[in-house]
Amino acid sequence: MNFYNAEFLTNHSQSILDFYDPRVVDKTGGYFQNFYDDGKTFNAGFRQLVSSTRIIVNYAMASIALNKPEYREIAKHGLNYLEQVHWQENTQTYAWTLENHQAVDMTQQAYGYAFVLLAYAAAKKADIISANAPLIATYDLLEKRFWQPEFGLYADEINVEGVLSDYRGQNANMHLCEAMIAAYEATNEMMFLDRAFLIAENIVQRQASHTDGLIWEHYQTNFLPDWEYNKNDPKNLYRPWGFQPGHQTEWTKLLLMLHRHRPADWLVKAAKSLFDRAMELAWDKTHGGLIYGFDPQGKWCDDDKYFWVQAESFAAAAMLYQTTKDEVYLTHYNNLWQYSWQHMIDHQHGAWFRLLNRSNQKYSNKKSSAGAKCDYHSLGACLETLRTFSL
Repeated sequence: MNFYNAEFLTNHSQSILDFYDPRVVDKTGGYFQNFYDDGKTFNAGFRQLVSSTRIIVNYAMASIALNKPEYREIAKHGLNYLEQVHWQENTQTYAWTLENHQAVDMTQQAYGYAFVLLAYAAAKKADIISANAPLIATYDLLEKRFWQPEFGLYADEINVEGVLSDYRGQNANMHLCEAMIAAYEATNEMMFLDRAFLIAENIVQRQASHTDGLIWEHYQTNFLPDWEYNKNDPKNLYRPWGFQPGHQTEWTKLLLMLHRHRPADWLVKAAKSLFDRAMELAWDKTHGGLIYGFDPQGKWCDDDKYFWVQAESFAAAAMLYQTTKDEVYLTHYNNLWQYSWQHMIDHQHGAWFRLLNRSNQKYSNKKSSAGAKCDYHSLGACLETLRTFSL
């Protein structure tokens, strides 16, 4: 199998969407988000903001890359739901979760706003919307609610009473960097690129300088590392303790995307360092794949295999190979793909499995669930690698 090949990646991207195409659209509004491996739906009425927006991104970007105009209609269907159901006009806020189209959790999460911005950027690129106004409005809401200029980073969460949480994290900032890059590409508005660079500099240079050059997940209100947060919960879905190999490599990808727009030596140097150390510390030489988390001493604290970690890492490897021409990254790319092809991809029903244990056995027959998986990472990694080929 030739994994480093545009035809392969195009066909595989289509095969992922083939799983979702016949079953993702809810004609009463939005998308179904909870599927078993065989495609049957469970918890049909439950929706989460990040999944709602990521599926918009999936179809908007695939409409371009796969030249399928019908996918624009699926993306537009989701955008209408974002604007009419998730968005609460009276409070100018977004519902984090919905049940049967009614708001359940009204916590405001910067992480969620990141994907709202990304969804608008994808919609603009796909000519689903024509104006820059929705992207600028989302930027302004982020500025008003989460931006902390004294640290040059975003806070995370506002509760239903309107109180800002003390938690600070890198994950929301990472995805906001991603969204800002996409917003710049969609609009040519320089403020988006400037903000993406500032986030990257502050996370990858300043914050990582406190943690031996790697990116820690959790911070105190002064953005110094919080070494104790969720220490007894390394498997937490959104805020796991430990260094995340997948986030080191996801930052590799973002740094190289920034390098396309505003080349700087430090971006490539940091991208290589983060990727190299993630592969060195987290590659499972016995069972293959990258594990989920390791502690400050480099000891594994969660040896499960998540689909998104492998996907983000193969995209990062492809980009490093394209940027440096170093064959070691092509080897990593092929190893990550070989592992994923053998274990992570559902060759019977389509798309990717979400989570395996260290020896590559499934925990459950749930393929996708609201807030956890919609194949955004796996599809996006294929499309980003295809983009790398085109450059």
